[in-house]
Amino acid sequence: MSEQNSRKKDNVLHNTKLYIDLLSTQWPIVYSPDYNISFLGLEKLHPFDSGKWGKIVYFLKEEKMINDESIVKAQEAQEDDLLVVHSKRYLNKLKWSFIVATITEILPVAFLPNFIIQRKVLRPFRTQTGGTIMAGKLAIDRGWAINVGGGFHHCSSEQGGGFCAYADITLAIKFLFERVEAVSTAMIIDLDAHQGNGHERDFMDDNRVYIMDVFNRYIYPGDGFAKRAIKWKIELDWDTEDSEYLQKVETHMSKALREVTPDIIVYNAGTDILDGDQLGGLAISPQGIIKRDQAVFEAARKHKIPILMVTSGGYLRSTARIIADSILNLHRLQLIDQRVL
Repeated sequence: MSEQNSRKKDNVLHNTKLYIDLLSTQWPIVYSPDYNISFLGLEKLHPFDSGKWGKIVYFLKEEKMINDESIVKAQEAQEDDLLVVHSKRYLNKLKWSFIVATITEILPVAFLPNFIIQRKVLRPFRTQTGGTIMAGKLAIDRGWAINVGGGFHHCSSEQGGGFCAYADITLAIKFLFERVEAVSTAMIIDLDAHQGNGHERDFMDDNRVYIMDVFNRYIYPGDGFAKRAIKWKIELDWDTEDSEYLQKVETHMSKALREVTPDIIVYNAGTDILDGDQLGGLAISPQGIIKRDQAVFEAARKHKIPILMVTSGGYLRSTARIIADSILNLHRLQLIDQRVL
């Protein structure tokens, strides 16, 4: 019997520090300075801006939307938290530096002692993963939540890849299914430029989870098996621009929400769709990204569905500013607020 099946049969929930109650003065925005990855310049060997999460929070503070006391500090996901989805076998594999090097696509990592990798690379990932799990509960409590990090949609329960070591989206949903009586169905709206093959593999045979995925058909990961889990699949061509992209997103999202009313939406809001992002291969403007996020939050509000947003991929230095501008736009439109929505 698998570890997950054994847990379900026993119906024993482990103690976790990730489910907390908000103060009335706090935003359901989750972040920790520990999200950011910096070690001997090795992070520069990957195109991902490994400090973008701190920059997003800096911009939001600069605009006086938040301060250190008004946001929620993310806690690192512990082994028992991770075992809700991952096996011990997979977690033990991460104790081998060459495995982490393969997942992060930074080959020199293979030659570093694993205790350094755990502290400088995997701990930030675990903290972001904890942030996504925390934000899942906060979304139910407040109607919405944003994890400034997370969105590791290439990682499944047994395999990491594409800079994704922990399956935070799967974990957030499984935690809700286990711990929140009001949540028995979920919808993943994955709008990163890449296919979200990790959560797709995890929920392949789970009819409680509905997946909409909009991605560039020509780029990584091209996981044909995982595509079988997608209920609403929109495959894009190179250099797709704003008008076509927004029309397809809004049309298919509207159709999906007419067919299904989930108890929560998990929104993977990757910004690698931005024009000039060589890994995404699309041509969406900054304003197009802001309109996209607005459309998703408006749909959630219209259907009275709690929404959890994670920031996922984005490989240009300008993405932090765009994400911050998008969050500020949601606030201006009163699609997010400190009060319960």
